[in-house]
Amino acid sequence: MTIKNLFYSFFSILLCGLLFTGCNNAPQQNDVNNAYSVTDEQGKTVHFAQKPQRIVTLSMSTDEIVLGLVKTDKLIAVNYLLDDPTSSNIVPLAKKISTKIKQPSAEEIFAMKPDLVIIPDWNNIEIADSLRDMGIKVLVVPGAKDISQVKQTVQLIADALGEHDKGQALISLMDDKLAEIKIKVDAISPDNYKKIVLISLMTTYGGIGSSFDDACKYAGVINGLDTIGIHNGQALTKEALVQINPDILLMPAYNDHNTFDVDSYNRNYLNDPSLQTITAIKNNALITPREGYLYNVSQDIVFGVQEIARCTYGNAFDFSDNMHLSVSGEKNQ
Repeated sequence: MTIKNLFYSFFSILLCGLLFTGCNNAPQQNDVNNAYSVTDEQGKTVHFAQKPQRIVTLSMSTDEIVLGLVKTDKLIAVNYLLDDPTSSNIVPLAKKISTKIKQPSAEEIFAMKPDLVIIPDWNNIEIADSLRDMGIKVLVVPGAKDISQVKQTVQLIADALGEHDKGQALISLMDDKLAEIKIKVDAISPDNYKKIVLISLMTTYGGIGSSFDDACKYAGVINGLDTIGIHNGQALTKEALVQINPDILLMPAYNDHNTFDVDSYNRNYLNDPSLQTITAIKNNALITPREGYLYNVSQDIVFGVQEIARCTYGNAFDFSDNMHLSVSGEKNQ
């Protein structure tokens, strides 16, 4: 696999940039047998006679949201990276679901006999109409660019699952975690905020308007791309990196189940003579974050905030592996 193709694969898998906004309306309750309806991101109204029992989603983050609301027996397949400890924070839950998918066709999804398919609008969105034509219920959710949009999509998915109150409870857990982080961040003077840059295999990710940029604000750090006006979707050049001169570099960890040599990639990048004047390189401030949190745009994006703060400021922000906000009643172990 070429590096270029790997970037595209990684982008379609992990960004998860991503999934969300949608409708704030609670599901419309019908009179017959507790049926209800939800309107998705495309303005399509999805009617449910009962709560979905066989769910498929087409991104890691939508898998994670569903698994924060209901138990694993409701998901009949999950993303193939969800059991990879380098890329996922819910490996124990993912291992309970035997079927793993990457980019399934409409026919492959139909064969699974789902009663709901959840699709983020950045990932193979053209498949939605094909599935609807096959008689499958489809919920399209938009790509999240900030934490507030993640919350909106958590509620949209909860409503589609017939679990409105659980959606509210999960969002409350997000708010509690953010409040806990804020107390520690407020103890840091803004004059002492450190400047960081995310070195991503997705070379156009991390700028202004990305979920990473929003998370930096909650973590009390300065996103270096923001300081020189680089927007999400624009590439970070080595010349721009020298201009930013960050205090810390967050290096990639993704290895695609140990099939991609990320260490070699990092060495080739960091041994470049043109980058040796950068403060982070001179001080050996090169940190590999836990990407299962860092690229997360589910309810667990709050741990992405904490991971950025931990990588930047150290032990005060420490937390365990496999952290996962859930109201499903099933533990991530």
